[in-house]
Amino acid sequence: MTEKEREEAEHLKKQGDVKEALAQTTPPPEAKKELPTKKSHRIWLGTYAILLIVFLATWILISTGVVTLPSRTEDVVRRGSLGAAFVVLALIAGRVAEIYFVPRLDNTVSRYNLRRILRLLVAIAIVLILVSAIFVNWYTAMVSFGLISLILGFALQTPITSFIGWIYILVRKPYRVGDRILIGNAKGDVIDVSYLDTTLWEFGGQYLSTDHPSGRIIKFPNSNVLTQPVYNYSWPLFPYIWNEIKFQVAYDSDLEFVAKTMREVAEHELGETMMERVKVYRELLAQTPVDELEVQERPVIVFRVSDNTWLEAIVRYIVDPKKAGRTKTDLIQKLLKKLNEEPDRVGFPKGNAR
Repeated sequence: MTEKEREEAEHLKKQGDVKEALAQTTPPPEAKKELPTKKSHRIWLGTYAILLIVFLATWILISTGVVTLPSRTEDVVRRGSLGAAFVVLALIAGRVAEIYFVPRLDNTVSRYNLRRILRLLVAIAIVLILVSAIFVNWYTAMVSFGLISLILGFALQTPITSFIGWIYILVRKPYRVGDRILIGNAKGDVIDVSYLDTTLWEFGGQYLSTDHPSGRIIKFPNSNVLTQPVYNYSWPLFPYIWNEIKFQVAYDSDLEFVAKTMREVAEHELGETMMERVKVYRELLAQTPVDELEVQERPVIVFRVSDNTWLEAIVRYIVDPKKAGRTKTDLIQKLLKKLNEEPDRVGFPKGNAR
């Protein structure tokens, strides 16, 4: 990236809608681990500490009678300052957990999910503290809360189901941030899983015939995961998909030469590193119920009789789903170049024979 492109990117980040979109997303699992600075930690904790001291001092001065206020005002200020002190304690606990415990996890997705859970727990704790501070009588508070919950339960049935879907996603892990999935008509890379909805960075779509990102995002409620099948292309135990390329060749072609050439080109393009990684994942699969599934790390060549007067020469290979389109394009170009170098041994459809 040039200096000019960096400046343009920084300028875009300052725009309101771009800034908001960046704040709503999260990096995929392979992204770099970015942690807040120590200075930022000290500022936040120092601010909370000052607020805690102020609220506790207010509560002590009111409770000991050092500061006197009208009876009703005194009760409100006393309970309010104590409640505020507990709110600050909850925020401090959440901040300390994010600073010292979350970074200890090696997996980015686990860190992301733990942050979400911590923030939810802090929010619940704050709500309970505020209810305690507002209502003197807990019985009255619970009755009121029960009636409100009953009314909201009917009005917010879909959001509640989506929240349950979020819990299901955390526990069962049908997909995680960074995975490439297909659910219903939505397909893309997961960039955010919030309490109520999931955001995908779409690939393919109605304007593209390939797996290239379309530039659009898709949001759907988490409740969809409870009612629709999820196709995950990024299963941790085997994060690859099978792909294939087929050419039509004449019956009198040198099939042995065609198979040998296609295999060599595919192996060279995929690389030994890729094939070694597949071997490792195959060992992991051996410990699962699919251990009898044959997983070939090297490309396989097969021939099929076509519906017309030609044979189909097919090269089948394993590829990273996010690199499938680029890999297929490179393979097609290199395969055609190699096969066209031997027109006497490889007969392709020509002219009216297509």
